[in-house]
Amino acid sequence: MDVIVNPTRRLRGEIQALSSKNYTTRYLLAAALAEGTSVVLYPARSEDGEAMRRCLRDLGAAIEETEDRVVITGFGKNPRPVRELDTGNAGAVLRFLMSVATLLPEVTFVNSYPESLGKRPHSDLIDALEQMGVRVEHRDGKLPVTIRGGRPRGGRIKVSGRVSSQYLSSLLFLTPLLDEDSEIEVLHELKSKVAVSQTLEVLEEAGIRVEASEDMMFYRVPGRQKYQPRTYTVQGDYPGSAAILAAAAVTDSDVTVHRLKADSRQGERAVIDVLKAMGVPLVHEGDAVRVRGGGPLKAVEFDGDAFTDAVLAMVAAAVFAEGTSRFYNVENLRYKECDRITDFLTELRKAGANVEERRDEIIVHGRPEGVEGGVEIDAHFDHRVIMALTVVGLRAKSPIRIRDAHHVAKSYPQYFDHLRELGAAVEWV
Repeated sequence: MDVIVNPTRRLRGEIQALSSKNYTTRYLLAAALAEGTSVVLYPARSEDGEAMRRCLRDLGAAIEETEDRVVITGFGKNPRPVRELDTGNAGAVLRFLMSVATLLPEVTFVNSYPESLGKRPHSDLIDALEQMGVRVEHRDGKLPVTIRGGRPRGGRIKVSGRVSSQYLSSLLFLTPLLDEDSEIEVLHELKSKVAVSQTLEVLEEAGIRVEASEDMMFYRVPGRQKYQPRTYTVQGDYPGSAAILAAAAVTDSDVTVHRLKADSRQGERAVIDVLKAMGVPLVHEGDAVRVRGGGPLKAVEFDGDAFTDAVLAMVAAAVFAEGTSRFYNVENLRYKECDRITDFLTELRKAGANVEERRDEIIVHGRPEGVEGGVEIDAHFDHRVIMALTVVGLRAKSPIRIRDAHHVAKSYPQYFDHLRELGAAVEWV
């Protein structure tokens, strides 16, 4: 389905932030790797979360769901044999489960999204798994991927962090279950360290011991550990809320978003600092963020690696700032559901934005007067692109039509409902 975003002058109201997709997938996995019954409270209801639940059921976890909780009886280190797993378009779910799949004799991860997840590379994780005695069949590091494991070995493991931190997180979930102790060395650099910090937080809650170096480039993981059954509470999601806050920043608004912890470890919490630097009147008290937008915005420069999943929303706000904004150290955006630099900026230009790219930078020459709009643009099957393009559409002079906007459900199914509640003129077609 497509969505038409009409120019919207004012936004007013209060909403509850969506539950965090990143914490939900991690808690679900930790619960499944435990022997016993765990509870995940307020899980995110998104396609990624559904993909994880579906695959965990296939692997033998017993899962019961109500509106505000998921009860999981885990399989520990003994998942049920299965020939195929389909993670949909969920890259993190795929990468986390590739390591878990090494506990089985043979599993093939199928390619359901050849134009999105099917194009993303996983070679660095495959290389690490092969160091552990696992045989992997693949197509240049891409799906479909067949893993032949059964008894992965711990020990000394090297993994590159240059493309994604998800490879490291995947290994951190697996290695505590192995018979041997493990040492994991991160090669080159580590992107999105804050996401690894979230993984370590979840592992600690699950009773797992991991020793990390101060620079997060080296890890000691004792083997023969057991995940403990726990009750986990999922916090509000900063990445999805970033688009709501950006929409409030570029319109005449008085918008409050609840359930955003001020002390959250989510890297995307940095959007609060970005918006304040832009000159947005913003108050963050307790778990509530209140934005009163409509004033002039200032250009900013930020290291985007600290808040990867919110960069596009901040770029959308910067489209209307006075001056030139720069978001650097963002090359890993190229390896998401689409190339979130080239593909996203192509669509922004169609809408009338003045943007340019470098290999690892997005540069925005702001247009405070707004953009023309009046075009049909492509979302490239990417939920973050959809949300960010919507922010631009609210300030366009003519409506824009976003193709395949239903893919926003990957992380934020209620996104357009929440915008409507606040007064945005958006409609499905």
